[in-house]
Amino acid sequence: MSESTSSPHRPENGRRTFLRSALTGAATLASGPWLEAASTPEVAQLKTGVFAEPAQDLPLGEDVDVIVCGAGPAGIAAALAAARAGAKTRLIEIHGCLGGVWTAGLLTYIFDFNKPGLAQEIIRRLDERDARRSKLPDQFVYEPEEMKVLLEEMCVEAGVKIHLHTRLAAAYRDGRKLTTVITESKSGRQAWRAPVFIDATGDGDLGAMARCGWDIGQGGAECPCQPMTLNTLAVVKDAEALKNYISFYQVTPENRKSMWDWHHQATEGFKNEIIRAGFKPSYGMPTLFQVRDNLVMVMINHEYGIKAFDAPAITEATIRARAEVFNVVRGLRKLGGPWEGMQIVATPEQIGVRDGRRIHGRYTVNRDDLATGARHDDAVTQATFGVDIHAHDKEANDKKAIIHADFKFHPYDIPLRALIAKDVDGLLMAGRCISGDFTAHASYRVTGNSVAMGEAAGATAAVAARTKRAPHEVAWSEVKSVLEGLQKV
Repeated sequence: MSESTSSPHRPENGRRTFLRSALTGAATLASGPWLEAASTPEVAQLKTGVFAEPAQDLPLGEDVDVIVCGAGPAGIAAALAAARAGAKTRLIEIHGCLGGVWTAGLLTYIFDFNKPGLAQEIIRRLDERDARRSKLPDQFVYEPEEMKVLLEEMCVEAGVKIHLHTRLAAAYRDGRKLTTVITESKSGRQAWRAPVFIDATGDGDLGAMARCGWDIGQGGAECPCQPMTLNTLAVVKDAEALKNYISFYQVTPENRKSMWDWHHQATEGFKNEIIRAGFKPSYGMPTLFQVRDNLVMVMINHEYGIKAFDAPAITEATIRARAEVFNVVRGLRKLGGPWEGMQIVATPEQIGVRDGRRIHGRYTVNRDDLATGARHDDAVTQATFGVDIHAHDKEANDKKAIIHADFKFHPYDIPLRALIAKDVDGLLMAGRCISGDFTAHASYRVTGNSVAMGEAAGATAAVAARTKRAPHEVAWSEVKSVLEGLQKV
């Protein structure tokens, strides 16, 4: 397992004062530690292959109640819920936009979104912008750029302190309690404290840095795990002419019973066209979604056996995936006909990750929960999306690209306890890094559930911070009352 091995920073020249924050709350460090470090004599290496980094005092921010790490669907929901519940909230995000896989990942399709609260608000506000397609109560296609702007507006309205282009670098505890996170950005290395933290990184980065136990893939700290996918936006000459290859094309509540048949027929037809163009896609069910008019999302790629925290492997996977997508689109364009003029207009900032760390919590959502339709008194949401396991290697993909449960699936509750870290106090999780086993994770990882989990985590964090308690000391009835109040606003 991975854990933080850094030691606490030693005082050298007294405490540096925390500099003033603007909208982002980020300190301006034009003459800060980086410039000083540049003039510091190099420290002798203690042993081959190791550099002993000099200790330094960092500017410290202690002006918020809740810190959310990761601004994907779960993190956005957590930050909004915490801020709207009256907690001063900081939101830290590595990319240059909010939304995570929705925006930086160009997901474009949302599942299991028939939830109360923030989910309904997002639907309403997207519809006000005419930014949704394939509208069903629980799923739809959306426009990623409109989603970016919408999420920024919502967080600014709520008073969330936003930090873009900022990477989580370390975490520190006082005994069992998580007290401080360290970030790296153009402003340098900075320290941030708060009573409560939320890990919404997707890959459980904060939990791992805080030395929580975790699992990945089919168990323990090793794969096999589900593959990664690089989604891509492209324009075509006439989407109507490609409707037989577009999944869920013009799906409506009236024809939704046949939409999965349409999906399977569309992916098979699309795969045959890719093969006719001279390529065999690495994903056995290549998929096209219509985003708007002649703008489509292309999902044709699988990258196998990649750990979500292995940067060199992710780099290689991203380069391979982008090359595959471009080669396929160029090949389709050469076919002419309805493919004439097809062109890629955007690839994502990050490759899509299905399997990251699952942080150990005070309850583990498990296979039996799905088989029995488990109910919990502290249910934060009910998951209705079935088990969706993408093949873990090429050989399995050639036989069957996606497998589902080998048992009858029943909608099940996700309890608040699965969102509260077991090994560390003051830490909540939201999104696909919550506590669950491999099979359950293959169901609850879709982003509709992430939003509901984020809302619950944010409300819990706000109550805990306001009452000076740890999240595990907050009763679900208190959290539920806060959420019901927010939904009435």
